[in-house]
Amino acid sequence: MSAVYDCSKPDSRADGLRAAASAVRSSRLVVLPTDTVYGIGGDAFDAGAVRSLLEAKRRGPDMPVGVLVGSWSTLDGLVLGVPQQARTLIEAFWPGDLSIVLPHAPSLNWDLGSTRGTVMLRMPLHPVALELLREVGPMAVSSANVSGQPPAATAQEAQEQLGESVAVYLDGGPSGDPVPSTIVDLTGEHPVLLREGAVSAAAVSEVLGAEVGPRQ
Repeated sequence: MSAVYDCSKPDSRADGLRAAASAVRSSRLVVLPTDTVYGIGGDAFDAGAVRSLLEAKRRGPDMPVGVLVGSWSTLDGLVLGVPQQARTLIEAFWPGDLSIVLPHAPSLNWDLGSTRGTVMLRMPLHPVALELLREVGPMAVSSANVSGQPPAATAQEAQEQLGESVAVYLDGGPSGDPVPSTIVDLTGEHPVLLREGAVSAAAVSEVLGAEVGPRQ
C-alpha cells in the first residue's frame, strides 16, 4: 500500500524522506515535488525500476527518462564530457528549470530507454527533491502522470493517476503553474532547443551569447 507524507511538517518530512530513500534503494518508485511539476522517480541505475516507471506511466522506452541530480559535481561522473556551453548554462540556471542533453559516459550501466547514447540531466530547485537526491544519488524521473494526461501539480493529482504503482508520495504542496523544464540539446556542434518551458529561449540565447533555436 502506498504511503503519503506531508512534507510541510518537519517530522512527517523526515519520515517521508527516509521512507522514500528506502523505496528507491529497493527498486520501488516514489513521487516527489520539484520546481516544475511533480515527478515519479526511481534509481537511475536500476533497469527494473526504470521499467516500472515506464509501466506506471503507460509508455514505452521510445520516450526515454531524464535524470535528476542533487549537485553540480554529480554531472562529471555521468557524462562523456562537460562542454563549456553546458557549464555556462549550469552556472546560470541550476538548480532550476533547465534540462541539458549530453552524451552519457559509456561506462555507465543504466537503461533509461532509447537514448542513443545521451542523457537528459537537471538539478531541481526544490528542497525536498534535493535532499532525497543527495541521499540516494541520481534518479530517473519523469512527470508524475499517465502518458497523455495532464502533469500533476499536487501529490493528490499524482496519486489519482498513478495509484499503488508508487510506494511513497512526498507531498510538498502545489507546484504552481504546471510548466515543464526547458530542454537544450548540447550533443551536436551547436546547441538546439528541444522544448521551451519555464526558461525562455531568449534567456538561454542571452546566456550562451548566441541564438538557440529548434532543430532544423
